[in-house]
Amino acid sequence: MRLKEKPLGFVINFFLGIAWASVLIGAVTPFFSSFHSGFLGTFFFAVIGALPGLAAILLLEHIITVKEKHYELKKQTRLLEQLLEKLDQQSAKE
Repeated sequence: MRLKEKPLGFVINFFLGIAWASVLIGAVTPFFSSFHSGFLGTFFFAVIGALPGLAAILLLEHIITVKEKHYELKKQTRLLEQLLEKLDQQSAKE
C-alpha cells in the first residue's frame, strides 16, 4: 500500500483488484467465445474486452500518483518553512 491514509489506500487497492479481475475476465471471455472467427478477430475482441478494466486501472493509478504528489509537496513545504524560520532566526541574531 503506497498511500498513507489507510482507508483510502484500502479502497483504492480493492478497486485495483476489481479492475485487474475485469481485465482478465474481459480478455478471456471474448477470446474463448469468439475462437471460431480466427486468431485476428479473437485477439481484437479480447483487446476490446480488456479496455474498460485497463481504463479503470489507469484512472486509479492516476489518483494514487496525484495523492503521492500532494504528500510530497506538503513535506517540501514543511521543510521550506523550517528553513525560512532558521534563516529568520539567524538574521535576527545579527
